[in-house]
Amino acid sequence: MTERPVRPPRATSRDVTELTALKKIHPELSDAIDVQLALIEINKRVQGRVPLPWMQPDAAWLAAQQRDGRPAVRFADIPLDWSDFRLTMRQVSDVLQRHGALDPRDYERILAISRDGHTLEPLVAGWYTATSHVDAAKDVTPADLPAGLDQVFLLALRPFLSRCADALMPRPEFQSWRQRLCPVCGWEADFATITPDAERHLICGRCLAQWIFDPLACPYCDNHDRARITSFATRDGRYRVYACDVCQRYLKAYDGRSAARPVLIHVDAIATLPLDAAAIQRGYRG
Repeated sequence: MTERPVRPPRATSRDVTELTALKKIHPELSDAIDVQLALIEINKRVQGRVPLPWMQPDAAWLAAQQRDGRPAVRFADIPLDWSDFRLTMRQVSDVLQRHGALDPRDYERILAISRDGHTLEPLVAGWYTATSHVDAAKDVTPADLPAGLDQVFLLALRPFLSRCADALMPRPEFQSWRQRLCPVCGWEADFATITPDAERHLICGRCLAQWIFDPLACPYCDNHDRARITSFATRDGRYRVYACDVCQRYLKAYDGRSAARPVLIHVDAIATLPLDAAAIQRGYRG
């Protein structure tokens, strides 16, 4: 795999502007907004140095992956700089611990892991392989890991994996992907958007890739019985929730059919936190 020159990072000024405005309107979301702003800054710093990988997977292998519903990015394909990753991991951990999302004891253990290259590198590789579904691999990661390490790994890998999404998603092979899991990294959808053409695009919770999916089917258990899908929206119609009565999970979505802007995942995930509470009160889980 060769590499193209480094591209400028994705613009985040609109995310910051929208989050700052949201904080004034909804001060009860201030803490969550502060976390998001800090994570945006970390992502921006790292992604500006991550090269856009020139990914040319073998055509037959990629066709087989598509046929089997498996994503395309193996761990070795990620343009990962370990110095940047370790620093990002520590900075993400600092943000989460400062805002009460990491127990102090777990925080210290995660920092120790980040400093030990002999431990960290195989641990991250094993975690990604076990959670990506690229191969039919068993989870061989150690069981005794600090709580919150999954979230730290996810956020620290995001600037690198999102570059893979940038490289792969424009390719024609990915336009026909309709699976529940991300075509790039194999993670679950964490959010969705309804386009002006009334298509529902799922958004990966790890690399932020977007792909088309059935407008009402459950993206977690593939339930297609629409009588067992509960849907409700905010009063202004900007946001929706799709909740499955089979697996009891829910997915939030931004309705862009009559909106003035496209989905801004960093903003809309925070703006919809009251919908999380409403869905949980109804007995669903994220």
